[in-house]
Amino acid sequence: MANASGDSVGGDGATGEVLPQDRVLTVPNVLSVIRLALVPVFLYLLLAVDATGWAVAVLMFSGASDWADGKIARLVDNQSSRLGALLDPAVDRIYMVVVPVALAVAGVIPWWIVALLLGRDLVLAATLPLLRSRGLTALPVTYLGKAATFALMSGLPLVLLGQYDALWARVVLACGWGFLIWGLALYLWSGILYLIQVGMVVRTMPTRTSGP
Repeated sequence: MANASGDSVGGDGATGEVLPQDRVLTVPNVLSVIRLALVPVFLYLLLAVDATGWAVAVLMFSGASDWADGKIARLVDNQSSRLGALLDPAVDRIYMVVVPVALAVAGVIPWWIVALLLGRDLVLAATLPLLRSRGLTALPVTYLGKAATFALMSGLPLVLLGQYDALWARVVLACGWGFLIWGLALYLWSGILYLIQVGMVVRTMPTRTSGP
């Protein structure tokens, strides 16, 4: 069994045993790969053939599978992995860039929302050299950040679905904008808290010097 530092008990190279944290073929990883493969499908459906309903279905499936792979990784034995810890958030980031940009291109949301979302991520990305100089790769994801991502990835499909010319679509559109505005506020606030944490790290942790 692998511990957090990657050491193992009874699982060295002599036996050829694949440690749980080193597994590649897990249900969460498969779901993450499917979500990644659906990105170009979503773009094709929305921007090439104007199949709004199917594009919404892709986003809803991606959101549900994102929730499912996190639950499976936490609750089912031998389903968490180092690859999954990198792949899942990477796919989330791709969706958080691609979906708003695609909806702005389609005229569904204004470009200022895209600018706020991407600007926040660019500012946080600029702090990575500071963290790495202290021996860190990133700070832990907060529940506020997860709630923000959930609200945004719930609101964007609803806003897209609300583009139909029907009474029910107006209700869906209003709900979608509610989620989207709430998620945007949480997303920006979580970014501010992240910057505060970075400042605390810079003040309290010394810079690592490279060895000879």
